[in-house]
Amino acid sequence: MPWGKGDIVEEITAVGQWHEPAIQLLRYEDGSESVRFCSYDHGGRFQRSPLMLDARLLSQLGRSLASSPRLRAHLARLVAPARPAAARAKTPR
Repeated sequence: MPWGKGDIVEEITAVGQWHEPAIQLLRYEDGSESVRFCSYDHGGRFQRSPLMLDARLLSQLGRSLASSPRLRAHLARLVAPARPAAARAKTPR
């Protein structure tokens, strides 16, 4: 993952009582992508604190994924069932 200037190409957000969580798809100059989990205060300032989400905020973010297909595809890797190592070894690349 490159450390440098990444452009936000897709973003989903929610509005909570204390902050506005965001999940952002970043694209770097070399074409690589990464996902950033972050939050902003209600004034729009980036917060450098742990991102905590309750069920309501998770639901809001989940609904927002419908309009962010590339971000949705990246996040699907978080919930995809893990394949055993033997099955991965047999899969042609």
